[in-house]
Amino acid sequence: MMLGMGCVTGIQAQQRPNVVFILADDLGYGDLSCYGQEKFETPNIDRLAQTGMRFTQCYSGTTVSAPSRSCLLTGMHSGHTYIRGNIELEPEGQFPLPSETYTIFDAFKEAGYKTAAFGKWGLGFIGSTGDPKNQGCDTFYGYNCQLLAHSYYPDHLWDNDKRVELKDNTLDVQYGKGTYSQDLIHGKALEFLDNMSADEPFFMWYPTIIPHAELIVPEDSIIKKFRGKFPERPFKGSEPGSPSFRKGGYCSQFWPHATFAAMVTRLDVYVGQIVAKLKEKGLYDNTLIVFASDNGPHLEGGADPDFFNSNGIYRGYKRDLYEGGIRVPLIMSWPGKIQSNTQTDFMCSFWDMMPTFREIISPKSKSGNQEDGVSLVPLITGKKGQKEHEYLYFEFQEMNGRQAVRKGDWKLVHMNIRGKHPYYELYNLASDPSERHNVIEEYPEVTQELKRIMQDAHVESPDFPLLEP
Repeated sequence: MMLGMGCVTGIQAQQRPNVVFILADDLGYGDLSCYGQEKFETPNIDRLAQTGMRFTQCYSGTTVSAPSRSCLLTGMHSGHTYIRGNIELEPEGQFPLPSETYTIFDAFKEAGYKTAAFGKWGLGFIGSTGDPKNQGCDTFYGYNCQLLAHSYYPDHLWDNDKRVELKDNTLDVQYGKGTYSQDLIHGKALEFLDNMSADEPFFMWYPTIIPHAELIVPEDSIIKKFRGKFPERPFKGSEPGSPSFRKGGYCSQFWPHATFAAMVTRLDVYVGQIVAKLKEKGLYDNTLIVFASDNGPHLEGGADPDFFNSNGIYRGYKRDLYEGGIRVPLIMSWPGKIQSNTQTDFMCSFWDMMPTFREIISPKSKSGNQEDGVSLVPLITGKKGQKEHEYLYFEFQEMNGRQAVRKGDWKLVHMNIRGKHPYYELYNLASDPSERHNVIEEYPEVTQELKRIMQDAHVESPDFPLLEP
C-alpha cells in the first residue's frame, strides 16, 4: 500500500522516522564550535554532528527570513517559490503563501504524520491562506509575524489561531524581566514531544528566533558566565515610549557580545533538551534530527559578526548573496541510518529538503510544486546514485535586486539590478572561497553561460517583481 493512502498501521508507522527540524534565525556559518567558533562552545549541537553528518556546502533558500522559509517549505528555489521577500501586512504578519501551495507539512500529513511548528512563522497572518493551519500544520505555537518576533519579550504569542496575552511583559522587559518568549515556546515543543508515542510518527519544525536581534536573555547563569569575558561596545536601541518598542525595534544592550554568546548557548541548551526528551520517550533511535540556519549573520541590534567570526572565511552577511549571506550550517543525525561523525562537501540547499523527506516517508508521492530540489537520501545513507545539482540559483528583492548562481566552482553575482548601473561579478570558489577576486574579465564564456542560467532560472512574480524598476 502506498504510504499516505488509507489506514497506516502501527508497524508501518514505526518503520518511518519522526523528523525534528531545528531552524536557527540568522546564525552564521561560523557560529557553532563544530564549524569553527572559538569564543564560546555549542556542545549539544556539536554532538549532533558527532552522531551524524555535517555539511560544509549547504545553502539557505536565500538571504532573509520569509523567502528562505518559503524555499524550505515548498522545495522551490527563490526564482520559483511563492514568497520572495519580507512584505509586512496589516493587521499582523507577512504576505501569505497561496492556498494551492504544497508544503512539507502537506507531505507529512499525507503520510499519516502529526505536524507541528514552534517558533516564528512569517508566511501569512492568522486567518489568511498562509495561516499555519491552512498549510498543513496541525499545531502551531509562537510568533505569526516576523516583525513582532524582533522582541523576545512580546505582549502576545499565538496558540494556533488563539492570541495568548503575556501580561507580565511590561515596559521594563528590556532588562530581562517577564516571560522570555523562547523559553515559553521551547516548553510547548517539549510538551508536544511528551505527548508523542512510538506508533504515531510526527514532524516537528522548530524555527526559533535565536540569535536574531534583539540581543537579550533572561538574567540567569548563562549570561552571567559571559559578562566581563569580552570587550563591549554598548548598543543604544529602542526604549519604552518609542513607537518601535516591541514593534520591530531592538532594545538597548550594554553587553552585546556577552548577550550574543549567551543566546547561542541558550539555543544549544534547548537542542540538548530536545534530544534528551526524545531519548526519555524512547523516540530518539527512530528520529531524524536536522539543524540549520535560515541565512547568514545579521548586523542589527548591536550584533558584531566580525568579532565572533560568524561567517567564517566567507564574505558578506544577511542580505548579501555572497557566501556569508547564504552558506549555512547543516547537520543531519539519524541513528542507524546516517554514519556517525561524517562530513560532506556535497553542494545542496533548502529546496532539497522536500524531496529528501518525501523519499523517506512516502517514496511514491509527488510534490505538486515546481521540482527544484534533489533527494539527499543516497548521500546521507551511504548509498549510490546521489543526483547532483546542475546549478543553484538565488535572488533577493531588496537593495535594487540581486541574483546569484553557482555552478560547480563558479559563482556569478548580479548586483543593483533595478539601479542605474547594474553589474556582474564572477568568482571561482575553489581558488577564492572568500570571493575577493572578481575574474569576470578573464572568463567571458563562463560568464555568458551563468548569465543564461540566471535568466532561465528566474520566473518573474507579480507579487515580488525583481526585474521591474
